[in-house]
Amino acid sequence: MKIDGTCHCGYIAIEGEADPEKVTICHCTDCQTSTGTAFRISVPVPGASFKMSGQPTSYLKTTADSGKPRLQAFCPRCGTPIYSTTPGDGVQPSYTVRVGMLRQREQLPPKRQNWWRSHRPWVTELAQVPKFEKQS
Repeated sequence: MKIDGTCHCGYIAIEGEADPEKVTICHCTDCQTSTGTAFRISVPVPGASFKMSGQPTSYLKTTADSGKPRLQAFCPRCGTPIYSTTPGDGVQPSYTVRVGMLRQREQLPPKRQNWWRSHRPWVTELAQVPKFEKQS
């Protein structure tokens, strides 16, 4: 499916093609730390279809939880996480795009969860937490 979206401030815009069956929640400790929350939801976008306007800031995590290096990209103005990828020059084989920045996030529910061994135990009990339509 075609996807597109922007960071919080609109400086970075992306578009591409993504397979909705590959949307993944990651519970690894790197994703917990870099999002400031319990997990991250992402979808891979092949490098051949990935297009971006604006210049993200990136840093290289030399040894991610997977044991491999990961390049993390985010908006230099608002800090929105954009993607991660394998380090390299030019077009990457795939970009792991953050679903929260996509306009189609409603159509991209997670299909799997990785690094469950690092999950926060309370994520399975969210249905029992009181809900409010707006900030209470």
